[in-house]
Amino acid sequence: MITRTPKEATVETGRALWQLELGSGIRGVGELLQRLDLRPEQVGWTDESVAAADYFPLRVPTSFIDRMRPGDPADPLLLQVLPVGDEMLPTPGWSLDPLAEAPASPVPGLLHKYCGRVLLITTGACAVHCRYCFRRHFPYAEHRVSDPDFDAALDYVAADPTIREVILSGGDPLSLPDTKLARLTKRLEGIAHVERLRIHTRLPVVLPTRVDEALLTWLTSTRLRPVIVLHVNHGNEIDAEFAAWSRRLLSAGVPLLNQAVFLRGINDSVEAQRDLSERLFSTHVMPYYLHILDRVEGAAHFAVEEETARGLIRSLSQQLPGYLVPRLVREDAGALAKTLICP
Repeated sequence: MITRTPKEATVETGRALWQLELGSGIRGVGELLQRLDLRPEQVGWTDESVAAADYFPLRVPTSFIDRMRPGDPADPLLLQVLPVGDEMLPTPGWSLDPLAEAPASPVPGLLHKYCGRVLLITTGACAVHCRYCFRRHFPYAEHRVSDPDFDAALDYVAADPTIREVILSGGDPLSLPDTKLARLTKRLEGIAHVERLRIHTRLPVVLPTRVDEALLTWLTSTRLRPVIVLHVNHGNEIDAEFAAWSRRLLSAGVPLLNQAVFLRGINDSVEAQRDLSERLFSTHVMPYYLHILDRVEGAAHFAVEEETARGLIRSLSQQLPGYLVPRLVREDAGALAKTLICP
């Protein structure tokens, strides 16, 4: 049997290394627990957990699993991706569309909620399925767009001269090939009043090989000013590989911001938040937002009381310089901006 290196396999298949790794991610709870030397009873596995995994399937890259602590059922990275029975409990006041995004979609694939910027739903695919995702019930089939289908969205942008920034979101836009992203960007460049391209992504965090030469070429060959907003919730997500690719993006002139979600049992302590901010800054990423959890059905067990979060941020501001304290915000359906809670 001939053993091929990842590089050789990439050349042979015509797919980038990150695409091969994306396709080989873990999708079974049993395999995940086996890799972490955990038994189902240690993580409270029940029939309801099975139902949760059937409803919103597990997906996580092996590179992210490698940062989890073997034998620890309370590992903060594991808790973000492991299906649990609590997801199936009905919770009054929690909904399938907590941000009322459907009314904010004038054309398929586009959301226009805030002045001066729009958001393109470029794909429904993600490298990792976060259990608290506010779009876990999003009707991606109704917003599925291919290159020609972006016509309506781009016509909408072109007709509104107040739109200066386009946000690529999903799913995760960086799960798309660079060639498709480049085609979309080229079309956006043809709209004179669009100046900035913001990319909301978690993919480089969980799949570091995503930051390759093709991605850097795309980001540095456009007249639009790119900004990448990452999603990192815990300091343990940041390692040497994270630092390496963040330096590459910084060298390419791409600003990096982070928005995290306040999650019970994962980052709801001053120590966890302080460590996250300091590790982010050490890797050239600015703490930007800390979100109160959106009230999406299936995620209520992650919720932290707003007053608790407010007190934690006050304590954090006494221990860190202001530029390392993220803004605690809440997103309210129909509001014209995020609601600043603290500071």
